[in-house]
Amino acid sequence: MKQDFTYLSKDNATRIHAISWTPEGEVKAVLQLCHGMIEYIDRYHDFAEYLTRHGYYVVGNDHLGHGASVQSDDMHGYFHHPDGNACVIGDMQTLREITEKKYPDVPYFILGHSMGSFLTRQYIQTHGGGLSGALILGTGSQPGIALVFGKTVSRILAAFHGWHYRSTLIDLMVFGFYNKQFKPLRTPNDWLTKDTAIVDICMKHPWSTFQFTVNGYYNLFLTIQNAQNPRRIRQVPKDLPLLLLAGDCDPVGNNGKGVKQAYQSFVDAGIRDIHMKLYENDRHEILNETDRENVYADILEWLDAHL
Repeated sequence: MKQDFTYLSKDNATRIHAISWTPEGEVKAVLQLCHGMIEYIDRYHDFAEYLTRHGYYVVGNDHLGHGASVQSDDMHGYFHHPDGNACVIGDMQTLREITEKKYPDVPYFILGHSMGSFLTRQYIQTHGGGLSGALILGTGSQPGIALVFGKTVSRILAAFHGWHYRSTLIDLMVFGFYNKQFKPLRTPNDWLTKDTAIVDICMKHPWSTFQFTVNGYYNLFLTIQNAQNPRRIRQVPKDLPLLLLAGDCDPVGNNGKGVKQAYQSFVDAGIRDIHMKLYENDRHEILNETDRENVYADILEWLDAHL
């Protein structure tokens, strides 16, 4: 059963939109989803339905500036100033608290994709206790100097134009090379998945085509900084099981190189139960790839093994 609901954001102004998918029988575990940049939680419907058929309660929210968690369309791509990152992490925690009250005695997992993978990597640094595992999909690693530069450009543009300003320059900095390796090009979003039907749907939906504000970009760069900070990574519980999954043709993960760097950062921090898999020829959205049935099955097998 699919159900929509809302709760108050940590910005104390926005009603956060969330969706839950409940299995028909006994709930054996919970999986909380953390979606990516310029998308919305209902894009995970097919994956959530797959897991509910296997006894999992699945829940996720539209982040600030995304999906139905906006007060008006011009708020898409805007988090909050001055503490957008903290608000988004806080909203993830609020959803967990709501869900744990409903299912207090079952294992609790979290899964983050893309921007959501970096948010999840940050989240488990401070809220990893009590989780049965974290799944990190479509992640990567970014040079520290590039993140500092991105934040600086965002602050300068905001000083002149305000935090709601939308910058083509930063868009090019972030996405400009993602399609470079895919020839011949059909759309600007070919890097997402080989499934052309998924790409076409994405290209037509207003919730997956808007442009980020400089506020959104600033908080994205900050999130990645936090996720990659070695001191913060050492705060992740050493016994928290982690699974890193990505396509080996995903430009966000530098075709697997950035994923391996993220994996090694957890190993160096002393994480004992950690696994990684790269899917051959898959691009960024492995939950929407042409071999997604295999990805679904691998995730289910890992979840079941960690109940």
